[in-house]
Amino acid sequence: MCGIAGVIHRDGPADIGTEITRMLQSMKHRGPDSTGYALYGPADDNIVIRFVLAEPNEAGGFGMDERLEQNRSEVERRLGQLGAEVDQITSDTGYAFRASVKYRGELQPLADYLEDIPGCEILSLGNSLEIVKDLGDAETVDKQYSLGSFWGTHGIGHVRMATESDVDLASAHPYWAYPFSDVAVVHNGQLTNYHQWRRRLERSGHRFQSECDSEIIAVYLAERLQSGVNLEAAMKESLDDLDGVFTYVCVTANELGFAKDEMAAKPLVLFESDTLVAVATEEVAIRHLTNSENITRDPYEREVKVWQV
Repeated sequence: MCGIAGVIHRDGPADIGTEITRMLQSMKHRGPDSTGYALYGPADDNIVIRFVLAEPNEAGGFGMDERLEQNRSEVERRLGQLGAEVDQITSDTGYAFRASVKYRGELQPLADYLEDIPGCEILSLGNSLEIVKDLGDAETVDKQYSLGSFWGTHGIGHVRMATESDVDLASAHPYWAYPFSDVAVVHNGQLTNYHQWRRRLERSGHRFQSECDSEIIAVYLAERLQSGVNLEAAMKESLDDLDGVFTYVCVTANELGFAKDEMAAKPLVLFESDTLVAVATEEVAIRHLTNSENITRDPYEREVKVWQV
């Protein structure tokens, strides 16, 4: 029942946070338990780290404020140990944080060292990617994190209805392709060879932050990108390698693309103009984004399309 959405502006930045909120809120009936965004702002030389130090349901408990402050200080200390110069660390919630740092080293040792802090989970790392996700519907999360002020070129979002896993941040989408910079995925469906691909990727040295099959897609694609394959080719290869019934949307620092499996059973609607591309599980989401009379269409089986900023 989950809902996915994606937007890319090909003529410059826009109020991407508000746009994706409108799309996701229109699909609240598909997933009221948690909402997530992967948003791409203007790239700069700094690395942006989005991380949490506790689950929302834990925050406010006995002694939690003191523990969170100690762990936030430990994050800053460890960043300094690894040679990262911290510009600022801010928090909208007390348990979810945004750090902007100058850092020239490899991302995996950085992420591993920070996640060794009790309760710390890295949501995203990159020069332009910021993943925000929390419990509740899109309007709730938008207000909590002031996403209306996020200006960017493209992004994706997800609304989730918990079925086989808990209502928590670990199960919420999108997923960053740990530890690759600026790659994220949202996904509607199920991979039937999830465990096979997880073992294969783990043998290649990757580790995973969740039990969600969407994270497998993200790391699979990022690994192919690192090997020199472009995004469209990597997504086409995924249709042969990944089994199941699925539709997914992938984003990188300057691209957005979607792929549908050969059965094309999971819905997706596409709108494309000269300046704007939008995809969503339901057409109502696109109609909350544009009043254009241009016709939307349903992508066909095994279709892959990629757009660049």
